[in-house]
Parts: sequence; C-alpha cells; structure tokens
Amino acid sequence: MDREKLRDIFRKYRAVGLVLLAGLLLLLLPTGKSSGQERQTSDDTQLYSLEETERRMAQLLGRMSGVGRVQVMLSLKTGPTLQLAQDMDLEQEEGSLRQRSQPVTVNRGSGWQEALVTRQDYPVYQGAVVVCQGGGSSAVRLAVTEAVAALTGLSTEKITVVQWEQ
Repeated sequence: MDREKLRDIFRKYRAVGLVLLAGLLLLLLPTGKSSGQERQTSDDTQLYSLEETERRMAQLLGRMSGVGRVQVMLSLKTGPTLQLAQDMDLEQEEGSLRQRSQPVTVNRGSGWQEALVTRQDYPVYQGAVVVCQGGGSSAVRLAVTEAVAALTGLSTEKITVVQWEQ
C-alpha cells in the first residue's frame, strides 16, 4: 500500500522533481572563474604585445640549428585591434535624430563583466630585422627568413637577417 502511494506521488510530481534536479545541476556547474585563478584565453585568441611577440620569436629562432644568439625587431603597419559589439539607440531631440551607442557587455557571474568582441584583427607587420650569430651562413639566413615569413606573413624581401657583431 505504501509503495503504491509513493509511485502515485512520484508520477504526479515527476516534472517538478526533474526541474529541481536540473536546477541543482546548473548551480553545481563551474562558472569559468575559480577562486584564486585568473581567466586565461587560449593562444588562438590571445593578442600579444609587440615586445612579447619579438621575444617569443627570438626564443624560437634561437633553437634552430646554427642560429645561435638572436635578437628580433618587428615594425608594425597596423597594430592589433578588437571590434566590440555595439548597442545602438536612436533618440529624437527637437526634430532631429541622434544615434547613441555603447559596447555590449556579457555578465559572467560574480560581478564580472566582459565586452562582447565581434571581430579581432591581428597586427599587420611592415618589416623584420633579425640579428643572429649564424647570420653569416646563407643556409641559416634562408632558414631564419622562411621562419620569420611563416610567423609574420611578411614576404621574404621585407625580412633582413644579418650577422651578430663578433
């Protein structure tokens, strides 16, 4: 008899129970930012400063065979830019229309908001100079030039590789 009553109650309130269970599961899901840790973006979406890019490139080139000590300098045509989503309103004042816009933000929980990025443009490089110990070797110069071209999108005539002063 008791089992039949429990089955009837379960059948009657099954939907309510499932909604409560789903709510509990949502509360237990991580919010993307745990205490003590900063939010990190993946390398695909992260924009680096020019100095950081030069440092990382020099570190990579220094590991190539025959290059030795290396220093890289890049010149920019245009820097990195982010285009943010805009919320636009039209206001009518004294017979004329004014357009007002503000960036769209997304609430990430715990009072943390983030602007919504619609487009991310990476820097466009104008030229590169690489000074390395192995710059006297034509094979090293070619390998370094091809590596810098692959990393920056520059054509090879805009990349100069020279010997480090002895």
